[in-house]
Amino acid sequence: MQIRFLTGLLLAVSGCFAAAAPTFSEYDVAVPMRDRVYLSTNVFRPAGFELYPTILLRTPYDKGTSIAAGGSYQSFVNHGYAVVVQDVRGRYKSGGNFEPINQEINDGDDTLNWIASQAWSDGKVGMYGGSYVGIAQWKAAMSHNPHLKAIFPYVSGDDDYRDRFYSTGGALKLGHRLLWLEENMRARGFQPPDFSKYIFTLPVRSADQAVAGTRLDLWNRVANHPAYDHFWKSGSVREHLKGIDIPVYSVGGWYDNYVESDLDAFSILAKRTHSSRIMIGPWPHVFSDPFPGVSFGAESQVSLRPEQLQWFDHWLKGKDMPEIQHPVRLFVMGINRWRDEDNWPLARARDTKFYLHEGGNLAAGPDNRSASESFVYDPRNPVPTTGGAVCCDSTIFPWGPKDQRAVEKRPDVLVFSTPALNVDTEVTGPVKVVLYASSSALDTDFTAKLVDVFPDGTARNLTDGLLRMRYRDSLENPQMMVPGRAYQLTINAGVTSNVFRAGHRIRVEISSSNFPRFDRNPNTGRPVADARDLRKASQTVFHDKLRPSYLLLPLIPAAPLELTSGKHPRYVPKSSGALATRSPVVPSEHMAR
Repeated sequence: MQIRFLTGLLLAVSGCFAAAAPTFSEYDVAVPMRDRVYLSTNVFRPAGFELYPTILLRTPYDKGTSIAAGGSYQSFVNHGYAVVVQDVRGRYKSGGNFEPINQEINDGDDTLNWIASQAWSDGKVGMYGGSYVGIAQWKAAMSHNPHLKAIFPYVSGDDDYRDRFYSTGGALKLGHRLLWLEENMRARGFQPPDFSKYIFTLPVRSADQAVAGTRLDLWNRVANHPAYDHFWKSGSVREHLKGIDIPVYSVGGWYDNYVESDLDAFSILAKRTHSSRIMIGPWPHVFSDPFPGVSFGAESQVSLRPEQLQWFDHWLKGKDMPEIQHPVRLFVMGINRWRDEDNWPLARARDTKFYLHEGGNLAAGPDNRSASESFVYDPRNPVPTTGGAVCCDSTIFPWGPKDQRAVEKRPDVLVFSTPALNVDTEVTGPVKVVLYASSSALDTDFTAKLVDVFPDGTARNLTDGLLRMRYRDSLENPQMMVPGRAYQLTINAGVTSNVFRAGHRIRVEISSSNFPRFDRNPNTGRPVADARDLRKASQTVFHDKLRPSYLLLPLIPAAPLELTSGKHPRYVPKSSGALATRSPVVPSEHMAR
């Protein structure tokens, strides 16, 4: 949900801006919606009299109003496409009220019909773009409009609850959402306090006034629906994926807030169709943003525009694509290589348990001793978020791989590590932590973080997650705890692809907060959004024979790698022959959170 149009970057890296073709441009065209609201729209198309397929972008981040606004799309025009860029409802020059959770299905449908009715349109439309611009594509696809032939979303996710506002463990993504409100919905002339101050606003329900200077209906509705109820399900792409049958090419990043849902959406679609693709690289939400002190190599970023053109040429113009037998392209960190795969999660992954042991050890079998670890979680002094898959301005809320050693020194963070590994060990897939734990509170949180420990002691985070205990059985039906009772719980700690090199150690951190990536649990059992009273909670994690807490990792067996392009290997089972591969790519532009 990045506000900025990265125009300079688009022109610099797209690699497709040859001599510009003559272009006919229209600005601020008023496109009618079914309720007589008009959306402001720019149109760029070849200056001819043919019928053209169309590329549509619908954005809340300003479509632009000058000739410079068309430069980002010139490569599409050169390639024989019309390009339509629209301010979504309630944003910039478009009419109506901005209601981002519910508005994009019907408005997307109406815009597609308007395009198909134009004298220059051949009736075929594709959509692309990132984050909000990506979710607008998914929601347009939910309308089943016959003119929408293919989409190309990146860093978009597929569910407003799990991705944008709350999380797979039921906690609010506080830092992300408040930063977005500050940048996009604050009152004119209002100057909010620093991010480091307004994230501590209590009650959370009133944080909209702290960051936006006004009460926001959106924030109040979010606060009223902390569980995954009908309010969220009715407009969820995830709940309607089985009805989406157009080709989808998704792109995401291992350190992006939406990567888990990007992969989940692909895996659901792949069970019904062979026309979808996905690519995941070592990127944050803004792909071009470098990680200070960490490099994944020169091949980790190249232009995406040729891939987009090839995708739309096939689905909108009927042109052949190079044969691609493997719909999944992953960047494997640690060895810094791209690899093609046939499925997600990888069918050959072997879920392997690493048990928590006394003394901060991870081992192959359960701890036979009667062992446990305890700590006190104080929501007034939460564990600070240090990198990871956060969003969406790295200058304010840093993301990506960071050294976790300062965090690990805290008394409220439990640390468990393997000995130094004898061989390279690949982890690719969903990461989970199963704990047996108790608390003195009626409701509390437990967190988990997977860390790659280098020989020099650097502890680099890979992925993390949190479970709000009231949602331990489901996101739909919260249930309080019995204080002092031990519960078995599963923390969804996200997804990754990383080779822990020989000499490195595998580590998991356990705590009860990761703030402000997630909001603080006040430990009272009452509604979190309205809490002013914050209480300490005494937490105990058990790891004995009867209560064997463990880290569950999808290990990838060592296997031959076939260098099909001289650079980019893929796993090849012994029964397989030579298989095609593709060049790794990175989006040539990014438009949004």
